[in-house]
This record gives sequence, C-alpha cells and structure tokens, in this order.
Amino acid sequence: MVSVKRSTRIIVSAAVLAVGMAGVALAADKKMPTKEESIVKYRQAVMMSQAGHMGAAADIIFGKVEFKDQLGAHVNALAATIKDIPMLFPKGTEKVGKTKALKKVWTENKEFKKKAKDAEEKAEALAKVVAAGDTAKYIPAFKDLGKACKACHKDFRKKEKK
Repeated sequence: MVSVKRSTRIIVSAAVLAVGMAGVALAADKKMPTKEESIVKYRQAVMMSQAGHMGAAADIIFGKVEFKDQLGAHVNALAATIKDIPMLFPKGTEKVGKTKALKKVWTENKEFKKKAKDAEEKAEALAKVVAAGDTAKYIPAFKDLGKACKACHKDFRKKEKK
C-alpha cells in the first residue's frame, strides 16, 4: 500500500477544492435564463417547428414532394402543438427578449385566445381528413388552417420587414 503524507493529502484536497470552487464561480458568472426567458425561447422553438411542419405539409399536399407517408406526422404535430399556443404566452413574457409578439397578445388576450382556438380547430380538422385519407379535402382543409394562422399573425405578430 502506498503511504501518502498527511500534508500532501491536505494540499491535494485544497487544490481540488479550489478548482471546484473556481468552476462554481464561473458558472455563477454565467447568467442563467429566467423562467420567462426560457418560456420565450421555448415558444419561439415551437413556432419555428410549426412553420416547418406547415411547409412540409404544403409540399406534400401540393405535390412538390412524394413523402405522402409523412403527411400524417406533420399534421398531427401541428394539431398537437397549436392547441398549446395560448399557454406559450403567459403574463410576464411580454417584455422578455426579442419577440415578434405584439403587446396585444396580452392586452387583448380574449381575442388572441379566440383566434388560437380557431387555428386549433382547423388543425384538428386537417388531421382528421388526412387520417381518413380524404385527399379531395386536403387542400381546402390546409388552406383553412393557413387562413387561421395568418389571421392570428396579422393581429398579434409584428409585421415582417421586407
């Protein structure tokens, strides 16, 4: 068995403790996001995913790509996430970070929730016609969802700069 002097163990322990404390200090220097900042970041990720699913569904529905077996996954993801839109805009997030959400989301929240509910219903309707394989209804149902999304964006989202 190797014998280590007590003084050596103390020095090594102190060094390990110093390195550990330095790591804690560095971590403390990094600003941890607030709950509100995390919600805004999550909200933006969800909205980006919805845009991706809308684009992918459009490409399939309008025959630009042949991934018809993927259409159900895209419209189901839309239906699953669109229903959560009102929860993604809690009070306290209206002044956090760079966001395209207008203050009206919070000041006219009842109308916002009404438009979000309309989009939810349109997403569910699209998911149902896709699940049923009723291809004649794909385009009208998709366009209805697109109109519902645009209506909400028109009233509650900052205009895109061209």
